[in-house]
Amino acid sequence: MAQAWKCSGLRWSADGPVLVWHGGRRSALTWGKRVAFGVADGGVRTCVGARGHACPTRAAVSGRSTGARCEECARLDRAHSVAADTIADDPRPYRVYLAWFGPGMVKVGITAEERGSARLLEQGAVCFSWLGAGPLMAARRTEELLRAALRVPDRIPYAEKRAVRAVLPEAAADRGVEVAELHARAVALAGWPESLVREPLRVVDHMEVFGLAGLPVAVGEVGELVAGGVVSGELVAAAGPDLHLATGGGVVVLDTRLMSGWELVPARGAELTVPVREFKEEAGVQDGLF
Repeated sequence: MAQAWKCSGLRWSADGPVLVWHGGRRSALTWGKRVAFGVADGGVRTCVGARGHACPTRAAVSGRSTGARCEECARLDRAHSVAADTIADDPRPYRVYLAWFGPGMVKVGITAEERGSARLLEQGAVCFSWLGAGPLMAARRTEELLRAALRVPDRIPYAEKRAVRAVLPEAAADRGVEVAELHARAVALAGWPESLVREPLRVVDHMEVFGLAGLPVAVGEVGELVAGGVVSGELVAAAGPDLHLATGGGVVVLDTRLMSGWELVPARGAELTVPVREFKEEAGVQDGLF
């Protein structure tokens, strides 16, 4: 019987994306690399636990869940989350940022200063700029100020990010325009906490890091993994948790969060046999009623 592996998720290093496996082993991902694995026959996807602890009941979870946690473990994980605004006494310094994912898609967020740009890479931000740095609650208040005053969201669905990656502006200057405009409006606002130090505009572009230049339009995305299914394709790009894989039927996006909780084995074939949700083409603008 082939050795089974369990994926801990996709991480971003200075050299690019890396798949991390239980036990500490890492698989570096490079453009052109064949990503191929199967799901163990008869396998069941089980909860990955919370905060580094195994799920006490090894509960089964849905194949479509990106969190791969049962309700109880998801609650425990979120109870200690800065993103969920459940921690107010974290002494670490934080930074506020503006992140751009495509035309009309800019969000505001915060991240621990010690993490650098890792949070932006994990979200698939095509470009970003820092806005300020300071204590957690000052960063949180600034985030709320910008959401209210500039009508900038703090979340953008991954489906929307995926839909535009193959049609992004070619020039870095064009990709940074919206970030620059919002940065100027943001720093001009009154009401910033005194303890938050404003930072100058410096747009960081991840187009090359993600391999998005010349990216073919994806035909669909993996909807879920299933027991006995196979994922196989050549890596052409990666952004956030997503791998863009060239298959015999076109480029398909794999959200690597779907891999957690499964026992994975070497692929037996070279075909993609898991369920794929096809992307619908956007309807064109009609010139007339008929």
